[in-house]
Amino acid sequence: MITFHNRTQLDSLRLKNMCLDAIAPWRMGRLDVRVRYSRGADFSGTCYYAGGKIYVNLGEHLAFPYVLGTFVARARTRGTRWWRPRVTIGLSDPYELVLFVFLHECYHWLIKCVGRNRRQKEAMCDRFAARVLVDQYGAQLVDTEGQPIARDEWDFQDLDAFVAAARVVPPVPIAARRPIPTPRAARVPGRRDGVQYLLF
Repeated sequence: MITFHNRTQLDSLRLKNMCLDAIAPWRMGRLDVRVRYSRGADFSGTCYYAGGKIYVNLGEHLAFPYVLGTFVARARTRGTRWWRPRVTIGLSDPYELVLFVFLHECYHWLIKCVGRNRRQKEAMCDRFAARVLVDQYGAQLVDTEGQPIARDEWDFQDLDAFVAAARVVPPVPIAARRPIPTPRAARVPGRRDGVQYLLF
């Protein structure tokens, strides 16, 4: 059972439906979701495993479209050094930002529910969230030059299989779950300092 509380000015029914529809294929158990305004940060999210709570904090001051930094890119190495290329996703409104953060935290929760190791899963959580925003809302992932990123450059893990024990319905074949989204501009306008990275 999932309880959903919204303390922002966003439409509660729309926000709830977006979030719950996105996780419909998954057995989430008892989970308390709370959306509220942050105390100054653009956004943040937290998953409390012990209490079964997810908090999504949204900056009331934000302007949209919004450019969100992600960890979805393949890691690259050179000698003993490794890094991830910078990849951003353009979000058109605050509902999409809340959804992204919510889904990121939900994947953390699913990993815990199926008993997987929870360490160093930020990139997987970002990919789980990005997949929904790209497939269902036409969001676009771009590189530092504003050029679209090929799907196989970021969606290369079987995220469903990793948490398959929590699956309620059979997975949709990959070809069927990747419709051609409505194109967006390759570069999404935003403040120069408006690129944020999920660090939970």
